[in-house]
Amino acid sequence: MNAGPPRRVLLVSAFDASYIAEDAAILATRYDVRRATGHGVVALVHALTGVLATDIVYCWFLSVYGAAAVLLAGLLGRRSVIVLGGVDVADDRATGYGLWISPWKSSLARRALRSADLVLVVSETLREDAIRLAGYDGGNIRHLPTGYDPQRWTPAGGDRTPGVLCVAAVSDLPRLGVKGIDVLVEAARRMPEVPVTVIGVDVRFVASLRPPPNVTFLPAVARDELRGHYSKAKVYCQPSRREGLPNALCEAMLCGCIPVATDAGGSRHAVGETGYIAPAGDAPALVEALRLALAAPPARGEQAHLRIAGLFPLERRKSELPALLDRLFSTT
Repeated sequence: MNAGPPRRVLLVSAFDASYIAEDAAILATRYDVRRATGHGVVALVHALTGVLATDIVYCWFLSVYGAAAVLLAGLLGRRSVIVLGGVDVADDRATGYGLWISPWKSSLARRALRSADLVLVVSETLREDAIRLAGYDGGNIRHLPTGYDPQRWTPAGGDRTPGVLCVAAVSDLPRLGVKGIDVLVEAARRMPEVPVTVIGVDVRFVASLRPPPNVTFLPAVARDELRGHYSKAKVYCQPSRREGLPNALCEAMLCGCIPVATDAGGSRHAVGETGYIAPAGDAPALVEALRLALAAPPARGEQAHLRIAGLFPLERRKSELPALLDRLFSTT
């Protein structure tokens, strides 16, 4: 990079999350990072005015706000990066999930993807979705998975219960279906002797699922508390109908859980040979996979830890993310 004041990066996101905060911290080691986070007209104005005082726009998820900021950046000669996480390339018309089901939002998103200097995908499956939806060659797309710290996400010790854990941040009905919580509840109904714990589903939606007695719903907990939950469960289940690279799945595997996931997004790649995969939306197949995982030896959990530590180390993202932005700056 050129000598002088650090380059300015505007990080745009509709909400905050641990992985977004981690990227902000990584970028802050080299750049002057400012945040534009939130929903609504005020958030949109904040994002757009922020573009005026930045060198590069960095959008986590392709939201309407992010797309508008990217297009404005192009008009002003600024550089732009979009990070695709999964929801931003969803077009599920049956459930009303994803901005691509709206004609005007999809038009905005299509233009933003095509005009961005760099599009990062956390899973290779998202590259295919972006190319299909935006109708272009995807020449600006690069694969860079999210990273995980194996020193932080490690088994806490103690005995594991022969049960199943699922962590899913669910605050609306479409997301309930996308995360496959209804399928997990149906699977639990078919294996009443197995305790199933689900963390993070808004209490408003629990009654509609009519969960059997062996399913316990807990409210969302602080991220640091999840390690204790991961360390107590033998099996972690990611029953999603759609995913990018699931953070909770990777964290649970690092903590020694034997993984069960659906064949959605990057889940299959994360699980590999250390766990079990079922078709999305298939409760009987999920039951079979869960029973196999519950009967598997503890060594499977150790293998799961080693797989995520090797595939998705946080150090890789710390190294490659600034390098990718440096290349954009070198062409300004």
